[in-house]
Amino acid sequence: MALEIERKFLLASEQWRQQVQRSISMRQAYLGGAGVSVRVRIAGDQARLNIKQAVLGSAREEFEYDIPLADGERLFELATEGRVSKIRHHVRHEGLLWEIDEFQGANAGLIVAELELSSAAQVFARPDWLGPEVTDERRYYNHALAQQPFATWEKDI
Repeated sequence: MALEIERKFLLASEQWRQQVQRSISMRQAYLGGAGVSVRVRIAGDQARLNIKQAVLGSAREEFEYDIPLADGERLFELATEGRVSKIRHHVRHEGLLWEIDEFQGANAGLIVAELELSSAAQVFARPDWLGPEVTDERRYYNHALAQQPFATWEKDI
């Protein structure tokens, strides 16, 4: 078991695109669960099963396991809680890895930057392209986006 400490942000500009080191297409599907988010994620030719504590905030328990790609594909088909597709861009800024998710499909138009930290109190340099923090807003979590896609939101962002 690990404790994931992650902060989420919107973006203030497109300047981050000039710093992208790697991008990968991802799709994930949610399998249901009480008090947890259970998902299968397929990234390229790899599949992972992920179970996260379903709480708001920057810290939550997380369990993640590699699974055979064929199993991941089958679990994806069985998903009952919705699906999300996105391109994840990796951007380094002052020694830290930012994961910038550019959503597709029903969530197209939404881009969220995430930063995993070693502690909730860790200080980090804010890139110029970083916008407001949305860590405590449930609708920006992938599981919420699978159930209520960005396309259905009232456009107030």
